[in-house]
Amino acid sequence: MSAEAAVQIALRQRLALDAGVTALVPAGNILDVNQRPAPSPSIILGESQAVDSGDSFARDRQRIYHTLHVWKKEPSLQGVKRICGEIRRAIHADRLLLPVGFHAADARVSDMRQMRDPDGQTSHGVVTVEVLVQEVA
Repeated sequence: MSAEAAVQIALRQRLALDAGVTALVPAGNILDVNQRPAPSPSIILGESQAVDSGDSFARDRQRIYHTLHVWKKEPSLQGVKRICGEIRRAIHADRLLLPVGFHAADARVSDMRQMRDPDGQTSHGVVTVEVLVQEVA
């Protein structure tokens, strides 16, 4: 399993089990799909990028940047902003638990932005989660 996949699994689990997040987005609408339009409201597990952290001769540390897309049919951005805020709170609430073979040394929301979709009916939020992952034996 790659570090990116390990992070995605842990993020989905964290969000699907968090009462604050699921009060706004049902756990069944936290998905890894390439679907448009997405269910409303939904959190779509999106793109990821792995970058060598450069601080280990063993090359066993990577910084994973994982994007979460938030979708909600609404005329304003208020609902998407609330969901993004709950995602941030959930990520920062406790250490992220990764599958066996990986350890999350740090996890944080490094970027959030909200925008109106060109369809004129949907709000879109993009949350970037940055996780420092160490491979462990």
